Amino acid sequence: MQNRAVAHCVIKNTMSGKKEKVVFEPGQQVNVYVCGITPYDYAHLGHGRCNVTFDVLIRFLKELGTSVHYCRNYTDIDDKLMMRAERELGSENRYVEIADRFIAAFSEDIAALGCLTPDYQPRVTQEIPDIINSVRVLIDRGYAYVVDGDVYFSVDSFDGYGQLSKRDVNDLEVGARVAVSDKKRNPLDFAVWKSEDEGTFWESPWGWGRPGWHIECSVMAYKHLGEVIDIHGGGMDLIFPHHENERAQSCAMLGVDPVRIWMHNAFVQINNEKMSKSLGNFFTLRDLYQKYDPMVLRYIFLMHHYRSPIDFSFDLCDMAKTTYERLVRMLGDIDAQRPVNFEGPYMQRMMEFMLDDLNTVGMLGVVFDALKDTDTTERAHIKWFLQNICGLALIKQPLVELELSAEIKELIDQRVAARAVKDWKKSDELRDKLAALGHKVQDKKL
Repeated sequence: MQNRAVAHCVIKNTMSGKKEKVVFEPGQQVNVYVCGITPYDYAHLGHGRCNVTFDVLIRFLKELGTSVHYCRNYTDIDDKLMMRAERELGSENRYVEIADRFIAAFSEDIAALGCLTPDYQPRVTQEIPDIINSVRVLIDRGYAYVVDGDVYFSVDSFDGYGQLSKRDVNDLEVGARVAVSDKKRNPLDFAVWKSEDEGTFWESPWGWGRPGWHIECSVMAYKHLGEVIDIHGGGMDLIFPHHENERAQSCAMLGVDPVRIWMHNAFVQINNEKMSKSLGNFFTLRDLYQKYDPMVLRYIFLMHHYRSPIDFSFDLCDMAKTTYERLVRMLGDIDAQRPVNFEGPYMQRMMEFMLDDLNTVGMLGVVFDALKDTDTTERAHIKWFLQNICGLALIKQPLVELELSAEIKELIDQRVAARAVKDWKKSDELRDKLAALGHKVQDKKL
């Protein structure tokens, strides 16, 4: 967009619990770090939502004229990777092959959702020397201690522990990924280095081993984006323990609070429960792609505010499909036109909603209001906005001709005959029968 000016954006900061005004100036460098996946299985809807949320943020920040540096990591060494390697390949040491397979699959699935490729995509296994050095710094500064080759971060050594997740240290329970051990001084202390058998994984000053879960993001964020990150993102499930522990480590290592804005998206739910692999109530993206255009899933994410949970169902998918296809019909044949500025009541309102904590719900409401009465030029601007900031392809899908059975053809012929003599009751009965057999009848031209 031309003639860019200073933009005043509002983003909900998990740290303060409030919407905070953030000023973005043209040309300003904005560093964004988003926690990536542990690649031991195919990406599911929750991964899709997180990545679309921050993809929209990145697109919007770029359109505001900022220079975005975007980093998203891969945790390519983890117990789950090792267990899958043992189960499928006969050795936990072949975890890299599992990681490679699912990183490739993830890249394909997220690209299908229209997400831009991050500037940096570091893998934990490629950052080991820096991780070892960071662990050494934590030990030297008195924030971590060594026990039999394991290294633990001392929660008691960091006064700000619990501030991000709004939890009282005295009331905290040990998190799901924090193993209870007699070696720890405090049950909440967490591993920054895990000991392993001699000759396996990586050699360190404390013996052979591998990184703990949280240390990686502190190291990779600092290495690729610098001491202070403007926006650190991820799903709400990462607030505790992962982001709480990451913040503690980074503050201890760097001597500064490492993040200006902590930004978290809400869950995707199934039957009002968080969707997760551990509960077994999840859908992979590629399974859903067999039935729905990936853009329909992206539209579902956009039609919910990123901080509101999504109660997923196939009825929701069908509704979103109908609405998205309506947008495609209304805009598909129009050439998108980049607006010179945001002048005009509709574009201004769309921009105002996006500046207010990425309110895509309000923005889409303006879109449908605008499409009722705008001219072709306004529609061309709206199409450009939806494609370039919201990431919607708005491409008509080719129609697929299906071979109908003799039974279905007969029912269709009967319905045509009933409509010809205006026997609407019989026509409706035949329509319902066809629907029950999986064939939706469209009487009007799409």
